[in-house]
Amino acid sequence: MNTRLKSNSLIKTGKNGDLITEAHSLFGVKIHRTNYRSTVERILEWSSKGESRYICLANVHMIIEAYDSPKFKQILNQADLVTPDGKPLSWLLQSNQVCGRQLTLQLCQLAQERFIPVGFYGGKKQVLDNLVLKIQKRYPFLEIAYAYSPPFRALNLEEQNEVVERIKESGTKILFVGLGCPKQERWMNINKHQIPLVMLGIGGAFDVLSGAKACPPLWIQNIGLEWLFRLCLEPQRLWYRNLYHSLKFLILLVLLKSVNLIKASRTLLNL
Repeated sequence: MNTRLKSNSLIKTGKNGDLITEAHSLFGVKIHRTNYRSTVERILEWSSKGESRYICLANVHMIIEAYDSPKFKQILNQADLVTPDGKPLSWLLQSNQVCGRQLTLQLCQLAQERFIPVGFYGGKKQVLDNLVLKIQKRYPFLEIAYAYSPPFRALNLEEQNEVVERIKESGTKILFVGLGCPKQERWMNINKHQIPLVMLGIGGAFDVLSGAKACPPLWIQNIGLEWLFRLCLEPQRLWYRNLYHSLKFLILLVLLKSVNLIKASRTLLNL
């Protein structure tokens, strides 16, 4: 069982010495210590060059999905950037939290200023329509070049190829993907190098930014209880997922700390 939390020493700095990324491994999943500024600037740089990249925003749910599935873990580790979206991960990594909702708004603001076309893929049609309306109202000069709500089933090859061609034709440079975890990460992985743009898996941000679901108060976000806020709103849908993933994460974390404590004790005894 891989329960290590370690730095891979992949540290890069900007012109002013700002931290851009520092990669860590948590239960075998690569996560970067970063911040909004560094994340946004990197995405804008990639998009300006027409590079095909994808970014995952990790929370406890995603980490446990990866722990249970080696194939999904590989998908996360092949991502160009994995940020700590959940508060528990940001605490554990001693990193800034990079929340999907806030990241989306910051990117839309700068995309408007720099005339970068953006697109949205995923969500229910009504949710997507409302999301586009709200984003367009907030950023009136932002070019939303593409928006599509796919059917809630696997696309056949012809449909998938048509989606890829439509996205290419739209000229979109930054694509926000809201299919939910782990579906959106698999979709981005499959389409990397097929579409010359930057993809971000923002999942539930579609629902919140569209107004379909409530945004938790800032104080609840700051103390790491957004999961409880969501559970109270959707108990039937979330109770099992939260119970399973949260408990398993806590157990693995205790094991990790225990292993590290044993190793430290042995080191001291050998001194």
